Amino acid sequence: MKSDLFASENMAQQATAPGMSLQNAKSVKYAVNGEMHARQGSMIAFRGNLQFERKGQGIGGMLKRAVTGEGLALMAVRGQGEAWFAHEAANCFIVDLDQGDVLTVNGRNVLCFDATLSYEIKTVKGAGMSSGLFNSVFTGYGKLAIICEGNPIVIPVTAQEPVCVDTDAVVGWSAHLDTSLHRSQSLGSMIRGGSGEAVQLRLQGEGFVIVRPSELTPTKPSGN
Repeated sequence: MKSDLFASENMAQQATAPGMSLQNAKSVKYAVNGEMHARQGSMIAFRGNLQFERKGQGIGGMLKRAVTGEGLALMAVRGQGEAWFAHEAANCFIVDLDQGDVLTVNGRNVLCFDATLSYEIKTVKGAGMSSGLFNSVFTGYGKLAIICEGNPIVIPVTAQEPVCVDTDAVVGWSAHLDTSLHRSQSLGSMIRGGSGEAVQLRLQGEGFVIVRPSELTPTKPSGN
């Protein structure tokens, strides 16, 4: 049987070392030897002796059920084998965190991560509880796979040049940045119907912010 489908770049190869790697631009391969964590429903294939367990917040090292504004829920993957993860054909990127690094990521953009990483769900500082802005703050050492609809834009942030981003477009940012809500629309504009860009997240300090090239989540076609 012959086809471009069987080109070498499409063929899954046996892992040579445990851990995370890109299978291609749209999926992540993880050679599991122990435990790792992933968003629920993101596993697309696996081989070997693996167990997938939805975990809730609790004692005894149980994995937190992280519920953000986007409703991210996580699962533990345990055993020995290989698993592939993806989400709606979004682009995948692997971030390697060293001890001392801190990265805050929008819950909807988390795909999977090493069990050596710690995370905590926090309200975005300066935004207030009523804003509904919650992010996952990752610390420790290990790899984190994030997803993005389209090609992300990484914008440097400095104290002299703060950056304002649409709250629906932001993927994540270096966690030492100061955050606040910024209103760029005048009262007169709001009275006339508004520009659609009333409030943004303002970041200031030294670091970077990652945004996706869309402020809207793609809508799945109805099955009716």
